[in-house]
Amino acid sequence: METALAKTPWKRQVIFLAILLLLWEAGSEAIRYSMPEETESGSFVANLAKDLGLRVGELATRGARIHYKGNKQLLQLDIKTGNLLLYKKLDREVLCGATDPCILHFQLLLENPVQFFEADLQLTDINDHSPEFLEREMLLKIPEIVQPGTVFPLKIAQDFDIGSNTIQNYTISPNSHFHVVTHNRGGGRKHPELVLDKALDREEQPELSLTLTALDGGAPPRSGTTAVRIEVVDINDNAPEFLQSLYEVQVPENSPLNSLVVAVSARDLDAGTNGNVAYAFFQGDEVTHPFVIDEITGEIRLKRALDFEATQYYNVEIAATDGGGLSGTCTVAIEVVDVNDNAPELTMSTLTSSTPENSPETVVAVFSVSDPDSGDNGRMVCFIQNDVPFLLKPTFKNFYTLVTERPLDRESRAEYNITITVTDMGSPRLKTEHSITVLVSDVNDNAPAFTQTSYTLRVRENNSPALHIGSVSATDADAGANAQVTYSLLPPHDPHLPLASLVSINADNGHLFALRSLDYEALQAFEFGVGATDRGSPARSSQALVRVLVLDDNDNSPFVLYPLQNGSAPCTELVPRAAEAGYLVSKVVAVDGDSGQNAWLSYQLLKATEPGLFGVWAHNGEVRTARPPSERDAPKHRLLVLVKDNGEPPRSASVTLHVLLVDGFSQPYLPLPEAAAEQAQADPLTVYLVIALAAVSSLFLFSVLAFIAVRLCGRSRAASLGRCSVPEGHFPGHLVDVGGTGTLSQSYQYEVCLTGGSRSNEFKFLKPILPNLPPQSAGQEIEENATFRNSFGFD
Repeated sequence: METALAKTPWKRQVIFLAILLLLWEAGSEAIRYSMPEETESGSFVANLAKDLGLRVGELATRGARIHYKGNKQLLQLDIKTGNLLLYKKLDREVLCGATDPCILHFQLLLENPVQFFEADLQLTDINDHSPEFLEREMLLKIPEIVQPGTVFPLKIAQDFDIGSNTIQNYTISPNSHFHVVTHNRGGGRKHPELVLDKALDREEQPELSLTLTALDGGAPPRSGTTAVRIEVVDINDNAPEFLQSLYEVQVPENSPLNSLVVAVSARDLDAGTNGNVAYAFFQGDEVTHPFVIDEITGEIRLKRALDFEATQYYNVEIAATDGGGLSGTCTVAIEVVDVNDNAPELTMSTLTSSTPENSPETVVAVFSVSDPDSGDNGRMVCFIQNDVPFLLKPTFKNFYTLVTERPLDRESRAEYNITITVTDMGSPRLKTEHSITVLVSDVNDNAPAFTQTSYTLRVRENNSPALHIGSVSATDADAGANAQVTYSLLPPHDPHLPLASLVSINADNGHLFALRSLDYEALQAFEFGVGATDRGSPARSSQALVRVLVLDDNDNSPFVLYPLQNGSAPCTELVPRAAEAGYLVSKVVAVDGDSGQNAWLSYQLLKATEPGLFGVWAHNGEVRTARPPSERDAPKHRLLVLVKDNGEPPRSASVTLHVLLVDGFSQPYLPLPEAAAEQAQADPLTVYLVIALAAVSSLFLFSVLAFIAVRLCGRSRAASLGRCSVPEGHFPGHLVDVGGTGTLSQSYQYEVCLTGGSRSNEFKFLKPILPNLPPQSAGQEIEENATFRNSFGFD
């Protein structure tokens, strides 16, 4: 029985490494042990670890196992001590039959790395079987005229032992007519023959009863007996004689039943019934062989199927007996010819159900192949399919290892179905297929990958805390714990960004939550990184950028910068009665802390003392005359202007504007009665002092000084016409710069003035006043508020 390699181009070839095998065989000569059969189970055979030069602990760490053909468990290995023990009693006759010597081949298989050691156990025979005759009695018919010295063959006994323990001699019970001679024929078997010493006399003794004894050579010897009954018959001159003393024939093992094997022929020179020959098996052991003989024709035919693997040769003794009782014998040697009737057998010694990815050449399976046929029928070819990254490597005799051809990638393919095919070289070829499934186990070789490199999330300001604002997601191509992803927030690049108080992330699913309410006017956008880390060992991670945009809500009302409404003296705009329609009276200036359409402002005149006289432009807040003033119009007017943004819902603010119609700028500016009353209440001492001073002064002096004062101050008033009081202090502190939306910095004060002209009036505002002057008395404030610059050119 041999194995060969597949050489067909369409199948993966198993390449024999000649040098490797030579080195292997040179260093792996089989160790042979000997033990008598029938030794008790558990008996010590040898210390394998010591004999093979291995450390005792190495047997356990490398998974040492004993392998025997067919995976029969005859021996056991104690991997802790290295002792080889008998697993059960071994019967040489059962395991080897008549084969001598009886040698059991076994292998010691080591894993990690794979290594084989060949060893043999020879079972020596003990004399545990006695000779045994198949028949309890043999009958011989001998004519009385037979001369002394005539030889009569006897049937042999069987002994399953071998060597000196098998049959060595035959003896006959003491008598005066016969003795037994033992002959050694082919095959090592001893045959008894009965020799006539003294002529027989039928009238004196018609029948004799003898005992034939077979003795083996054991110590002590064993024996078996059978009875030999001899009938003395009348004269029969000739015994049958076969044409050949030995017939040799070959029979294919697949021959059909009842097919002719051979025909033997014997002749007898006597006439009548003494010349009629009948054929029979001399031993009468039809039970032990699969043949039957026709007693008339001498044809030997097949009555049971032959099996080359069970019995390859048969030696059959044929006896031809005539009517007078004389007989002759011949031997038929039948050789069973092998045919390819056995498919190869594959025995899996070790199989790894899973193989880690990214590993170099890894042993997946170790197996052996066998075929009980002979010649080409027993030569085998072993291969696997071509589309898998695995190789078959011959290792030791008929052992093979299935190894990975290259590192595997579980993410590309997690499972392989491999079919191992073993084909013999007989005709027709027989094959055996064995399928195994190899799972590729995962290692943590992939980092989590985000579905996006960056995420943009939008959340409206004034949100509720713990609001879910979005999610990030990462996947890991690995499996099991290596694919379980944990999310975390990364430290922001801006050290001043309080990220821990702004957002949080769910470590399991990547959901992001706003921890507190966001304010667009304070923080419009911020960025931070998120990390995804798997739970492999070592852990792998990746990161992505998250940008959060805060969407503006209409949560700020418009703020009026001019005219101011902070409790100071109201600013009164002077309009000449000669003004035409469209005359610029003033301009309402307002800002909105929101953005977008929430900061788009529109202006509307809600209420006026004289409806239809003034109007407000909706887009810029300019207050202009809708028609020329007339003499019927009241001199003082109060306008209520509404400033409204474009948000949803809209927010608004209102401002009151005072307008005084004058017939030119020669009339002194008088504060409104309401303002004067407020100022008088604010500083009564100043009022009393002025009244007292005016009462004491003379009328003449008052007139002169008044005239001079009017002339001198007329010009200064023309220059300062329209000047309004400048409020002290800062604008509200929440108006901070939010990125170019126009909100004013809280570190500035502004002076807002109006210059008038007939058609080209210039409105000046947002002039920063750097110094912050300390507050003055109410009287001084009233005096400054009464000063105007005459931009109309009136003296």
